[in-house]
Amino acid sequence: MQVSKDQEEKKKHTAGLTVACSPRKPRERSSRPFSEALRRKRPPMLNLELFPRPSPWCNVPVKTPKDEDVEAEKDGVYSVYCKRGRRRFMAMEDRYSAAVDLDGSKAFFGVYDGHGGSKAAEFAAKNLGNNIEAAVEAARSGEEGYSVERAIREGYLKTDEEFLKEGLTGGACCVTALISNGELAVSNAGDCRAVISRAGVAEALTTDHSPNQENELQRIRASGGYVDCCNGVWRIQWTLAVSRAIGDEYLKKWVIAEPETRTLKIKPESEFLILASDGLWDKVTNQEAVDVVRPYCIGVENPKTLPACKKLAEISSAKGSLDDISVIIIQLQQFVA
Repeated sequence: MQVSKDQEEKKKHTAGLTVACSPRKPRERSSRPFSEALRRKRPPMLNLELFPRPSPWCNVPVKTPKDEDVEAEKDGVYSVYCKRGRRRFMAMEDRYSAAVDLDGSKAFFGVYDGHGGSKAAEFAAKNLGNNIEAAVEAARSGEEGYSVERAIREGYLKTDEEFLKEGLTGGACCVTALISNGELAVSNAGDCRAVISRAGVAEALTTDHSPNQENELQRIRASGGYVDCCNGVWRIQWTLAVSRAIGDEYLKKWVIAEPETRTLKIKPESEFLILASDGLWDKVTNQEAVDVVRPYCIGVENPKTLPACKKLAEISSAKGSLDDISVIIIQLQQFVA
């Protein structure tokens, strides 16, 4: 009996097989496994309504103009540069947030890469930092088993919940850095990435969340989702190329907002931190980015990281990036306790 091509494809997918598909360009991956984090038994969510909301300090939302590049800096602390992609028919979808408290002991930074519009990225830029801060304060107010990782998780999930209640479309990948009293907590959901320079050696502190990663693929399939490769890009339900993000209501069953967080002490050899959207990392390697930035801020009398941000965006664009490119460089020596 002859079997049609469609029947063969259906049989292949129901058997749980995946057709080999080489990506267009291999991307750097963190070697740090994160399936263990998914297996941990998670504590119940904090009830943030039981605690007074602190006066916000950690988030200064910035509305990125649709047709212009954006730059900002605080001398000796951080610089930001957002470059609109070369798809001129599309408005800029990236957003960012950056704030340092008055005494310089706390800071919050974030890069938000929107897809399907800029609404989710803008919502995250306005609310994620304050939601994380509220969760941290709530956890410190007597909750047992407090950890900054748990508080950040609650902040991400609450931001996602609030955005979905707005009934808005689209989604946003996020990478954030929370600094407090010499401690650094870096989190991400999606393919925005954080890279630290330790004495000139680059290290990714986050893992890009792609649908074809083994644990993400298993999670998606276990909940009835479908992952396939089209033109070298792995997608969920033939649509989205990331497996974690804020928003994306129509894919929420498979695209979760739960971040991964890594915490570390800021030491003398910790030079700077780069937060950037995939518009940079699709074309520039982790070590290449560190090598570009170092001459601008290490071993010089007046460190200037804004030109370094622009240089990174320029290199990525020259290598063929059509995407929006957003870069934040944070000089970590300012935060050594």
